[in-house]
Amino acid sequence: MKKILLYGGATLLLILLGAFLFIQIGGIPSYAVEKPALNLRTDSATLATGKKYVSMLCASCHLNPETRQLTGRFMSDAPKEFGVINTPNITQDKTYGIGDWTPGEILYLLRTGNKRDGQYAPPYMAKLPTMSDADIIAIISFLKSEDPMVTAAAVPDKPVEPSFLTKMLTRVAFKPFKMPAAPINVPDSSDAIALGGYLARNLECFSCHSADFKTNDFLHPEKSEGYFGGGNKPLNHEGLVMPTPNLTPDKATGIGSWSQEKFVKALKTGIVEGQPALRYPMAPYTQLTDREAAAIYQYLMSIPPISNKVERAPAE
Repeated sequence: MKKILLYGGATLLLILLGAFLFIQIGGIPSYAVEKPALNLRTDSATLATGKKYVSMLCASCHLNPETRQLTGRFMSDAPKEFGVINTPNITQDKTYGIGDWTPGEILYLLRTGNKRDGQYAPPYMAKLPTMSDADIIAIISFLKSEDPMVTAAAVPDKPVEPSFLTKMLTRVAFKPFKMPAAPINVPDSSDAIALGGYLARNLECFSCHSADFKTNDFLHPEKSEGYFGGGNKPLNHEGLVMPTPNLTPDKATGIGSWSQEKFVKALKTGIVEGQPALRYPMAPYTQLTDREAAAIYQYLMSIPPISNKVERAPAE
């Protein structure tokens, strides 16, 4: 009996060791890719929409404070458990950026999470499987525009060192999404709750304000653990944990007692009652209209409340 247990334990240990080596050495997995056709738009309204979303979604990670372009940066504010993260250059430079990527290749990456060489983009990169066709075309059109933020800049990427956790998550938890089988439309602007939900999901507000990056569900955001209940632990530039607040309508621990006016002002200006309401890594969404910010508030007031008291990080 002892020999059986010994052999069994040794076998299990070898299996675990083999799995560890497979994940550690194999790294981030790769998959077969498609290269769909996509026609860009160059009208001013489309480019303005694209710049708006790029400024809120992409710039927070890819905007380099030195170049003032989307040439990538070291993510000192990313949780250390994911490894050393340097975001890539996504300007139009053909050598160091995405200048020679086709619009369809960019679309495939944003929709599925697969790069054009087949490698899966790590879980901390934004994926947009539920964004409307019009808005995602606007983003890609802007990335291919002549705006100074994205014009070609010959800045080489710095190496990325994904942790074992990141490699494991991409093997067992996070997989590429499928391309949408049907068109995705922007919600009717007269339906405030639908519009607010669309923005709250596709601006990835839920990603930070739910329980943990590791348990977020980007295809079905409302299934993310602790959906908008806060408590996630992003970092600031100094590496200090900045727990995210509860944004559900719970009156004791969330924003259930907040007025719409107070929420809109906080979201757009970062100020409430003369005091700072937002601190990095959260920045004011100045690009939103009052109607859009109010729609997000109305959506948040419609979701199930979660009782979760999150202590705010001490003032710096």
